[in-house]
Amino acid sequence: MQRITCPERDDWRLTAEQAGFEFHTIDGERYWDERAYYAFTLDEIEREIEGPTGEIDAMCLELVRRAVDDERMLRRLKIPEAFWPLISTSWHNDEGSLYGRLDLAFDGRGPAKLLEYNADTPTSIFEAAVFQWTWLEQAIERRITPARADQFNSIHERLIEAWKALGKGRPLHLTGLVENVEDAGTLAYLQDTAVQAGLATTLIDIADIGWHDDGNFVDLDNRAIALAFKLYPWEWMFDDTFGARLAGTSTRWIEPPWKAILSNKGILPLLWEMFPHHPNLLPAYFEDDPAAASLGASFVRKPLYSREGANVALVSGGVTLAQQQGPYGAEGFVRQAFASLPNFSDQYPVLGSWLVDHISCGLSIREDENPITGNSSRFLPHAII
Repeated sequence: MQRITCPERDDWRLTAEQAGFEFHTIDGERYWDERAYYAFTLDEIEREIEGPTGEIDAMCLELVRRAVDDERMLRRLKIPEAFWPLISTSWHNDEGSLYGRLDLAFDGRGPAKLLEYNADTPTSIFEAAVFQWTWLEQAIERRITPARADQFNSIHERLIEAWKALGKGRPLHLTGLVENVEDAGTLAYLQDTAVQAGLATTLIDIADIGWHDDGNFVDLDNRAIALAFKLYPWEWMFDDTFGARLAGTSTRWIEPPWKAILSNKGILPLLWEMFPHHPNLLPAYFEDDPAAASLGASFVRKPLYSREGANVALVSGGVTLAQQQGPYGAEGFVRQAFASLPNFSDQYPVLGSWLVDHISCGLSIREDENPITGNSSRFLPHAII
């Protein structure tokens, strides 16, 4: 694994805008950054990223299998009891999942370590699936990378095939906070892949979803919503006014309700409890567990529902080295063993390993001067050389 500085394409902004990548710059700062790329060997990708990603996903599915009907686990995850039947039913009905992203710490020398699982509403998929592939093609043409360079990236093709299986000819509504430029871009891309899979689609802001007395969620044209992709977290769904109606409707959701288990940082101590000393896991405990003291004075403190690094703190020797502000924490915290991210030229990369229909199929990289990856962390492309 290397970080290789390189010239950027002089027309990359125009290329991004023509591709609909409107959030390549956020608040005047680069989000997409191609002044360097991360290089891997094929062996590193296959043995250290692709293989472990599949194994971690299998462990996560085993955790869900145990947790859906286990009151102790559901309480530890602080999932509201009113939604336990919804979650259990979705699992036992084998409701399908579209995608997810494991965030990994990896330096090319030791095993990749799971930092967290973005199982419910992962973003940055357009950049990973499409724009970094465009970068690679043009980088080869312009001799920025070696001519033999490749990329771990079949995300786009996998999404189309997954939609065919999930859609089964039903019309699809895609929903979320469409005024958020990043969420809107993600929804537009996923809508495009669904259209390529042959699905009829409608994009709707989640605030515009209504309720009909016949027991269905409906869109602005009063059409029943049979299948809905939501870029909106399950814990927010549970808290919303219409949350109480979720169990009484025939709407099928993607991601399904059982993903509420895996999008919770509480899976980190539960996985460690189920698979102690697994080489791709870090020791982790709920903060109120006396065993958390075994981590000593150095650990990472994470709220159960944190997103984009909010309210995460890095503690070393009892001193808080870095901390992100945010609205989370009332639900409780976990403590995870401190795993230093690799330092490449004073940049700290986190690898995003993508799964589509539970198949490991792509890689994205976010880096920052801060060892906590946040919403403003930059996206860098990668290549296999």
